[in-house]
Amino acid sequence: MKNIRVSLFPCAYNEVDGVGNTMRHFDAFAKASQLPLLNIHGGFEDYCQQDGSVQRLELRRAWPKFQLDPMHDYDLNLWRYLPKVESAVRDFRPDLIHITGPSDVGQMGALIAHRLRIPLVASWHTNVHEYAERRLAPVLGFLPRTGTEALGREVRQLSLKLLGRFYRLARVLFAPNEELVSELQTLTGKRCYLMSRGIDTELFNPERRKRVDGQFQIGYVGRLTKEKNVRLLGELENVLSARTGRDFNIVVVGQGNEFAWLIRHLRRGRFAGVLFEKKLAEMYANFDVFAFPSYTDTFGNVVLEALAAGVPAVVMNQGGPRFIVEHEKSGFVAQNNREFIEYIDRLRREPELLAQMRIAARHRAQCAPSWHSVFSQVYETYEKAAFDKSPAALPAGCPLADSYSPPGR
Repeated sequence: MKNIRVSLFPCAYNEVDGVGNTMRHFDAFAKASQLPLLNIHGGFEDYCQQDGSVQRLELRRAWPKFQLDPMHDYDLNLWRYLPKVESAVRDFRPDLIHITGPSDVGQMGALIAHRLRIPLVASWHTNVHEYAERRLAPVLGFLPRTGTEALGREVRQLSLKLLGRFYRLARVLFAPNEELVSELQTLTGKRCYLMSRGIDTELFNPERRKRVDGQFQIGYVGRLTKEKNVRLLGELENVLSARTGRDFNIVVVGQGNEFAWLIRHLRRGRFAGVLFEKKLAEMYANFDVFAFPSYTDTFGNVVLEALAAGVPAVVMNQGGPRFIVEHEKSGFVAQNNREFIEYIDRLRREPELLAQMRIAARHRAQCAPSWHSVFSQVYETYEKAAFDKSPAALPAGCPLADSYSPPGR
């Protein structure tokens, strides 16, 4: 592996979500491999620290900003840090800049790549166009359903078009599953490579299970937001409560804007807040089934963590999780909300099937790559881009191109 110097501009780092989790593992990989990395991310304070081969520069987000999720803001004037960040990048002398999306930090990284004539790499982590569509729906509640759906589709298509325009800035692209690899190549006309996710099967392990009661425990881990479809947990509780079978509860791990709704509607709900490392691993291991109703996740780190803990997962037939779960082996892939509920109830009623799937779930996770393997492949791909020194092209009419002219490196 060549000693490629990377400036990383992650959309999230300290935040509790899949992107932040992946980027923290990226950071740890670079440190363990003694690879020079400049990690520039938004956050809650201003600091610069050196940790082995990794230099971290955090930019405090402040007014004017708006909240995307709890503890995750978008700073409309993060550009105030541009001189400072550009100077840090210039001093670091990276071979390439890697951005993870069109966030406030990602836009700055793309501009600096253009100004300093550094090859730009971009990875797709979030289906922003789907988030836009689903978060718009509650705001348009006064419209007829058909009108809301039609406008939602228009917003989705416009957002996807803008995303394609943004990702065309990069020379090399990454996506977390093969379907998105193909879609992103079609959308941008650029070569896209697979950047999967890793799993620590020692941390997430069924041996951490301590619970011996006879209750059936349904678990959810993730952000509590509209696009995660978490209100389906309320319907799930109502249906199962009306049927005979093992007593059950629903354990929710995470935070988000849907928390208040879940508190009001889940009579059998237990809310654990945000957990990390061993406490999170122990929680997974004590689930009987992992319920993940999201339609919008591009991968689903939490699904892989549940499988590693020996917990079969029930997921939807859209998004990345369906590529992780082997239908009817390590869990179920539901076609709709009704099937989602039925599959969970089937595991509640069939203990032998549940026992078989617990073994299959663990085996499935053991076949997944490690984080070290994932990022080693990323660096192999970097080698194909790092030595092309032509500037990252900004399309004509792009506001970034119109506002700034690129100086020499």
